[in-house]
Amino acid sequence: MESLSAEGNTEVVQNPNLEVISVAGITLAIIVRDSYSKEGVNFLTPREFPQQLAYMEHPAGKLIDAHVHTCIPRRIEWTQEVLFMKRGRMLVRLYTADREPVTSRVLLPGDVILLAAGGHGFEVLDDASFIEVKQGPYIGEQEKVRFKELETERGPR
Repeated sequence: MESLSAEGNTEVVQNPNLEVISVAGITLAIIVRDSYSKEGVNFLTPREFPQQLAYMEHPAGKLIDAHVHTCIPRRIEWTQEVLFMKRGRMLVRLYTADREPVTSRVLLPGDVILLAAGGHGFEVLDDASFIEVKQGPYIGEQEKVRFKELETERGPR
């Protein structure tokens, strides 16, 4: 069962295994926990997102038609990233585009997070490995603006 809660103007759509974190109607992140399960093809992102995220679950024997994707020019104005946690634990801190702290969550093995908007920072809690997927081409360091997190946000070392 999904529910909507609000922390200030932060909206969190929660299902025990799927979380959409938004501020003022802007989705900052979608977290799909390892235990999430839903049959069929389920797109978790709006059509207009430059990075699409879907969860798919099919029974053995299901055939998925072979296909190619047509070349369609697209304009991408901001980078969205997807992280797949393989092992370990990692704390993700979410921020607005104005660098205001919003919330934080711990990612566990098998979890997937789409970082859709705003800022983010990470703290590796246990030795971790993860896969990152984002749109290309990669332009280099000039495609991001780094900022300092407050010590109170980081917690004890």
